[in-house]
Amino acid sequence: MPSRQGFLILAGLTAMALAVWLGGSLAERLALTDLRRSALSTLGLQVTALSAEMQRQSSLPLALATDPEIARVVRPAPVPGLVEGVNGRLAEIARATGSAVIYVIRADGVTVAASNAGDPRSFIGNSYAFRPYFQQAMEAGAGSQFALGTVSGRPGFYLARRLPAAAGVVVVKIEFDAMEAAWRAAGETVFVADPRGIVLVASEPGWRFSTLRGIDEGERQAVRAALEFGQAPLGSVPIFPSGAAPDLVRVGGGPRPAWPALMLDTLIPGTSWRLHTVTPIAAAVEREQVQGRTIALLATGLAWAALAAWLGRRRRMRLRLAEDSARREELERRVAERTQALSDANRQLVAEMEERRRSEAERERLGRELAQAGRLAALGQFAASMAHEINQPLAAIRSYADNTAILVRRGRVEDAAENVSAIGRLTERIGGLTRQLKGFARRASGRREPVRLAEIVRGSLEVVAFRVGEAGPCLDVPELDPALAVLGDGPRLEQVVVNLLQNALDAVAGQAGARVALTVEAGADRVTVCVADNGPGIPEAVRAQVFDAFFTTKPEGLGLGLAISRGIVEECGGTLTVTSGSEGTAFRMELLRAREPAPATTPATLPLEAS
Repeated sequence: MPSRQGFLILAGLTAMALAVWLGGSLAERLALTDLRRSALSTLGLQVTALSAEMQRQSSLPLALATDPEIARVVRPAPVPGLVEGVNGRLAEIARATGSAVIYVIRADGVTVAASNAGDPRSFIGNSYAFRPYFQQAMEAGAGSQFALGTVSGRPGFYLARRLPAAAGVVVVKIEFDAMEAAWRAAGETVFVADPRGIVLVASEPGWRFSTLRGIDEGERQAVRAALEFGQAPLGSVPIFPSGAAPDLVRVGGGPRPAWPALMLDTLIPGTSWRLHTVTPIAAAVEREQVQGRTIALLATGLAWAALAAWLGRRRRMRLRLAEDSARREELERRVAERTQALSDANRQLVAEMEERRRSEAERERLGRELAQAGRLAALGQFAASMAHEINQPLAAIRSYADNTAILVRRGRVEDAAENVSAIGRLTERIGGLTRQLKGFARRASGRREPVRLAEIVRGSLEVVAFRVGEAGPCLDVPELDPALAVLGDGPRLEQVVVNLLQNALDAVAGQAGARVALTVEAGADRVTVCVADNGPGIPEAVRAQVFDAFFTTKPEGLGLGLAISRGIVEECGGTLTVTSGSEGTAFRMELLRAREPAPATTPATLPLEAS
């Protein structure tokens, strides 16, 4: 009996030890699986963030290469003051976009303008003809390179674009210090390596310009001859394979001993670089191993206790049958509860994982749909704006064309010639509207220059004159001071006055005693232009919405005229307001008065009718 009991105890201990080992191994595999899944998600987020930053900056050289001032600054003997102006603009653009530096290189490789022109380490006057990005841009139109700055001593990514006629190159340098700091602040170990395995960007500063693989002396000399990374030793990154799995490594270096980690990498879209993430696994694996071993130990211990209880029950069956039966039932109940708890926890974990996958898929789908909706909305707004703004000059052209035909038949050639001239000006107006609407779609700021108010009013009346003749309302326009000028964009302000007059004519159409009045009040600093009508007025319920895009009370209206008009006036530094009541509606446009005289144009007298 004693030997049998000793054997059972030894067997029980062996089974528990084996269960603990198996539980730890299974828990380790499950922990690594969870860590890989989490690391892959982190890897995707980091690649997306880095790609977004690079794509945001990649369009800047292309835009700058088309700038006419930058094209002129690389010419021989540029206009005095041009270089200083371009330097100031490049500095403003660099601050706005977060670029490290922007500079312009002539075809011979010498820098002629830079955003850091005022710094002691300015790039102006330095030759970069040896840089691969300059050579690529001059040959193929665009180039890029990651290198250590020869002047600043700071690493960065250089994006180059060739200027028209191969007159030079514009270069934008991007530095990743903020992204490296964000990685360090988040406690993540991330780095980016080029195809040669050289680390370019890293959360660990000591890893920068180290290599993932050894490079021979010939390649090392070639890198140093190209001045890509200065005198960096190009040593090895302290990451060593562990042999357990391809993505499991040990990270050394620093004051602490080497620690196990999971290293994953992926290609950065649009580049030949790969982004690597290094995730520590020791704490998570040890925690899961402790839990797995504890669960295995408990399960094995319970099972072995059940077996011992069963054997003891056989020995004491006759004496303690009732007691043994109750003990067995209690033991089975406890095992069932613990097993059920583990099963419930496992099912809940699986359900949470599935819900997370569904949420990620839904988020990606909604993001794609939102981007598509934004593009369609922008395209629809641009097409609607173009149709609305071109409709007014086209109607005037039609009226002048009909009028010209009548004048030609009556032999009034000179009057017909004036109408043809008016048609030509209106055609130019349509071209101007097209350019203005494109600028509006880009949210470009309006020009502010002195323009004569009399010319704006005269051009506006030229567009709506045919409607005055058709509808027959009384249109009151005062005699304006030819020297009175305001600040703004003349064609666009004329567009606003045309829209206000058109709306007033629409409001009094078909009404007896219809009257539309345009008045001007000139103050010391501001000039107020008021367009009033004696129509039915705007209902108070919708009065606050008249300047909203796509809101209209007209059956065939687009609801864009007043929205665009207010945007134009505000871009010119003015305001556009409305007051309305039972006696009619009045739109007041306040503009800044110009202190300098505006250039005058030759007025044209146009016939409004054929008789």
